[in-house]
Amino acid sequence: MYPRANTLGLIIKNNHILLEEQEGKHSKGLGFYYRPIGGTIEFGERSDEALIREFSEEIGVQVVIKRYITCLENIFRIDDIIGHEITQIYLVDFKDKSHYQKEQFTILEGNKVINAKWVSKDELFLGKKILYPNGLTELLKNELS
Repeated sequence: MYPRANTLGLIIKNNHILLEEQEGKHSKGLGFYYRPIGGTIEFGERSDEALIREFSEEIGVQVVIKRYITCLENIFRIDDIIGHEITQIYLVDFKDKSHYQKEQFTILEGNKVINAKWVSKDELFLGKKILYPNGLTELLKNELS
């Protein structure tokens, strides 16, 4: 098994970040957890191209990449399964500024329906909401505070 290469985009509105809200088993337990919108980088695809494609596929919007932030490597365990992701992180904006007025977005991944919503940075920084990948909360504190 090899590490999974993926890419995630951070969209900021005031003191909030647009995040997918998921529920289930995760490396810190069971329940709700959050992650930025994005996904797997396909073979032969650049990470910035993959991110633009993922936003279009998942929530049907066009984004503009403002800047590359960093790469996070996340090795985690859920039950007896070890996961390993190498994640490219970008700061992005909606092309259509009217999308900032929406309270939530519906994401369709196969048969699964997930909501993306604006989550307060304070809730993440104070540990009230669990954010993945590991290390992203600390990165946001340094980059966005």
